[in-house]
Amino acid sequence: MIITKDHIGGLVFLCLSAAYGYYTGDISMLPGDEYEPFNAQTLPSILSYMGGILSIALLLTASRDASDRLSLKGYDFPLVIKLLVLVVLFGIALEWVGFLVSTVFFLICGYWLLGERKWKTLLIASVPFALFIWFSLSQLLDIYLAPGRLITMLFGG
Repeated sequence: MIITKDHIGGLVFLCLSAAYGYYTGDISMLPGDEYEPFNAQTLPSILSYMGGILSIALLLTASRDASDRLSLKGYDFPLVIKLLVLVVLFGIALEWVGFLVSTVFFLICGYWLLGERKWKTLLIASVPFALFIWFSLSQLLDIYLAPGRLITMLFGG
């Protein structure tokens, strides 16, 4: 059997969709919502079914040509590991310094790892994007984003 990138992508996407669909049952609802046609579990359930269907379609239509065989040459695995470590550090930093500061530092460090070295470009690419996402989430969508433990300790909260 020839395994291609499409096969691996389809299998990973199928596993993620199945896990996402499994955990949609854990989404809590208000009393009486289980009888409504549209509730908190409806959209996640639909997304998991769509993801499963699309991943199965990808598996069925993936190329089985010998020239498309999976090759791991040319991939920069140390960079991937550094970016994964950065994501973990971002998750830890969220609790301590809050969304805005940790997002700015995450983007700056991510761009730095990907090869950008000009500070002006790093700041212009990171700060406005982080501010836009923060503004959209906290002000437009009214989602509470905790300021972080360190910020709360220093400035009160």
